[in-house]
Amino acid sequence: MVRHIKSQNPNLTEEYIKGKLVAYTSDQANSSVEKAGLLGSMKMRLLPADENCSLPGETLLEAIRKDREAGLIPCYFVATLGTTGTCAFDNLQELGPVCNKENVWLHVDAAYAGSAFVCPEYRYFMKGVEFADSFDFNPHKWMLVNSDCSAMWVKDARYLVEAFNVDRIYLKHQHQGLAPDYRHWQISLGRRFRALKLWFVLRTYGIEGIQNHIRKQIGLANYFEELVRNNSKFEVATSNMGLVCFRLQGSDDKTERLLEKLTERKNIYVIPCYFRGKFVIRFVICSRLTEEKDIDYAWKEITDVANEIESNVCSQYKYNAFITSFDDRHLLNGLEMTSKKNNYNIIDEQNIEKSK
Repeated sequence: MVRHIKSQNPNLTEEYIKGKLVAYTSDQANSSVEKAGLLGSMKMRLLPADENCSLPGETLLEAIRKDREAGLIPCYFVATLGTTGTCAFDNLQELGPVCNKENVWLHVDAAYAGSAFVCPEYRYFMKGVEFADSFDFNPHKWMLVNSDCSAMWVKDARYLVEAFNVDRIYLKHQHQGLAPDYRHWQISLGRRFRALKLWFVLRTYGIEGIQNHIRKQIGLANYFEELVRNNSKFEVATSNMGLVCFRLQGSDDKTERLLEKLTERKNIYVIPCYFRGKFVIRFVICSRLTEEKDIDYAWKEITDVANEIESNVCSQYKYNAFITSFDDRHLLNGLEMTSKKNNYNIIDEQNIEKSK
């Protein structure tokens, strides 16, 4: 990007151009996206998602126009397919044309949900992916590969090579140009053989095996969602893929206490996020060994803690009511004694007057 701009504007220095570059993503994007902006010393705009935690194309277009008017150079946008908080999906069909028209690199982060696209019935979530310049997902998150393994596709690898290519005499070899030289695709010169463990998983499970794994886990999440919906004490905030976000009915402090108690007991592990301004708990199916009985165990743990919290709230309410009632009775007794004392004083005064 810097070299391209400099070729069109020879009078501009690289330092000046780098100071003007700006990138964009949703405020629902993973923290690693924001960290990428820090590592690249680039402004990273966290644009507000809509009520469904998805970023519309209009929001991106407006931000790009404002920055261009301010003399900045929009260059990079990260769309998310399967946000960390609620597994929401940005609209690539809206965002893609904006990026292509404005000459902004479109990277798609599908770290978690990307594995689900092995199933044809979930590929509609990635409509518009043809506009992407790069696409990344993590097989270690949901595709049965142990950590870490991140798979990335680029539309034109030439841009990566131009960005990272540093040739020294000790790096030259007789096979240059015959095969991709991946040291030019990344920061480090060497790389671990992560592709091997991915190959083993593909050979072991095959397409059908991986599809069955994904479908089973989504089915278990749907089962958990049904349990939540059938209990009037709870409400489902969102349910996407293998992730269900739920909360206790009422104020946030009840759900916060629920999470705190679950964490203290250490029988299941869940973490929070916010959805439409409300505090919710994320329940996600992770292990390939998870069965329906495990969901029942987790749900019993959740409801037991919720009942305990409700019981404590009721006890506290009764205690407060008792104290209030006691204070009221004490006050009334005091008023009665004061009234009687005043009456006695009046009678004494009348008797004194008569004796005179």
